[in-house]
Amino acid sequence: MHFETVAYGYGLIEAPRMDERGRLCFSDVTNGGIYRRLPDGTVETLIPKRRGVGGMAFNEGDGLVLTGRGLIHWSERTGKTRELFTRWEGRELRGLNDLTVDAQGSVYTGTLEFDAVGGGEPVPGNLFRIDPPGHPVLLWEGIQLTNGLAISADGKLLYHCDSVTNAVWVYDVPGDRSVRDRRVFARLPEGWPDGMARDAQGALWVAVYGGGEIVRIRADGTMERRVKVPAKMVTSLVFAGPDLSELYVVSADNLEDPARKGTIFRARSEVPGAPVPKARF
Repeated sequence: MHFETVAYGYGLIEAPRMDERGRLCFSDVTNGGIYRRLPDGTVETLIPKRRGVGGMAFNEGDGLVLTGRGLIHWSERTGKTRELFTRWEGRELRGLNDLTVDAQGSVYTGTLEFDAVGGGEPVPGNLFRIDPPGHPVLLWEGIQLTNGLAISADGKLLYHCDSVTNAVWVYDVPGDRSVRDRRVFARLPEGWPDGMARDAQGALWVAVYGGGEIVRIRADGTMERRVKVPAKMVTSLVFAGPDLSELYVVSADNLEDPARKGTIFRARSEVPGAPVPKARF
């Protein structure tokens, strides 16, 4: 893969998502802000100063669903936000990280119980499914450091990056959309698994934080490909473009020019990506 730089100068970039008009949305976790890169390269600010957004999804009809201190919906029509999931068992959530969406428009995300960016000592968190209009369902406890999530094409498997275990895990998803039988799907040779995307052949692409690469893991758990990226702290990735054959990879650094800091790279993928449903909040 040949990577070109399409934007730079940010902190830790996360949560890339592209809409039907070719506009790439992303967050800056450390410096704050939700941004949108237009096809002509112009970058506009959607939400200034909002920090810690590790997960993002388009919402059916209007706006974005975002993580951070909690799960919120931001309306582009009104510019206002509303809380969807911010408390559990009587206390405010400390943080939510990456997310994915299922065919019913529900969001799957995990809690952060410590300062992951600041290097705090890991404290296990939980995995939740939040059903519209904002009903949380506890799915699993004891996640060391929740990160990327993806759902198989038939909806029967949920994949989950648990970063400090150096592994991508998988759960069975029965008809009631609970999760069962959490087990290791694949382990990384180095670095932490971070953001994740699924391609049209059912393989997973995983951003490797600290490893300077993205990896492709086939549906049988075999690590089939390792692709070096011009960054060490690779945080997430997304398939985009009219045919989902553009692969955008985001980072917290740039090895070619360290002064560029957090960077968005673009490459062409031989295998197109799989679409992710919109949330329905």
